[in-house]
Amino acid sequence: MTLDLEIIGIMVLWTFLFGYVIIGSIDFGAGFFNAYNLITDKEHILTKIIQRYLSPVWEVTNVFLVFFFVGIVGFFPKTAFYYGTTLLVPVSIAILLLAVRGSYYAFETYGSRGHKGYSFMYGLSGLFLPASLSIVLTISEGGFVSIENNQPVLDYWALFTSPLTWSIVFLSVVAVLYISAVFLTWYANKANDVPATNLMRKYALIWSLPTIITAGGIIYELSFHNEEHFNRMLDLWWVFGLSFLLFVGTVWLLWKKSNYGLAFGLLVGQFAFAFYGYGLSHYPYLLYPHLTLYDSFTNEAMAISLIVAFIAGLALLLPSLYLLLRLFLFNKDYVKGKSDHY
Repeated sequence: MTLDLEIIGIMVLWTFLFGYVIIGSIDFGAGFFNAYNLITDKEHILTKIIQRYLSPVWEVTNVFLVFFFVGIVGFFPKTAFYYGTTLLVPVSIAILLLAVRGSYYAFETYGSRGHKGYSFMYGLSGLFLPASLSIVLTISEGGFVSIENNQPVLDYWALFTSPLTWSIVFLSVVAVLYISAVFLTWYANKANDVPATNLMRKYALIWSLPTIITAGGIIYELSFHNEEHFNRMLDLWWVFGLSFLLFVGTVWLLWKKSNYGLAFGLLVGQFAFAFYGYGLSHYPYLLYPHLTLYDSFTNEAMAISLIVAFIAGLALLLPSLYLLLRLFLFNKDYVKGKSDHY
């Protein structure tokens, strides 16, 4: 059995998007925790650890997002028609927030270090950015876009009064904080920074419960909003069941203060099962009920070229990330703050 080009294309794009979800969440959450601890006068505990993480990583984060957006239009050109107009407002907000985040590094590098105003704006943008981007998932579930005069029109009132919208937005925010807190717990532990490890462990446990509750809330809301998608998720119950077991394992390790590296590995597995399970249950729709993988796909020559280019890009990006981790994030001297000049 051979895979269709459409399936290969969406799998490649979904993998880039998953990479952005994990790496972006760590980055966004770290910015928020940095701002929160500056405001609450706990920066002496956490700020150095977070700054050592953010300094070498922030430029890499958006590479995954750029690959995804270029790829989705390249593989599925009709998405530009359906989503281009309807996403004008949320994407414009996201671009503005990305600009705020980029500006923060310039001010932090060349201006006043530790400025609370800059840090506060940076931290808030890290929460609003995933919230604005998550609107895409809500729209893709259908019921918000209608075709009028051969043009897609988004019903903003239906979108922003839908419980599904706010369930997805809340999950995007709490998941960012949970993922970031678990990673930074591991990272602080690698630096032998006990106060920072204990503080981040507390944050990770605090945000674990809202994460699993809001995830369950999305499934519940789907049963009313998109019954077809809900039933397909039920067919894949074992995928989401494995995700839940990995969540339990992560929380147990955090609670027992045991093997934080394994805890983060289980967390990545938890989100991988949930993320790919969600994508598989959404198949074949890109936008219910207007757009599927098959009626929006590019020509075969273009598809093959894109697949080769994107796989090559991923093959180049993953070793680069590995080197970044080895040379900076998990370099013994750098992690322990002995090489802060990097």
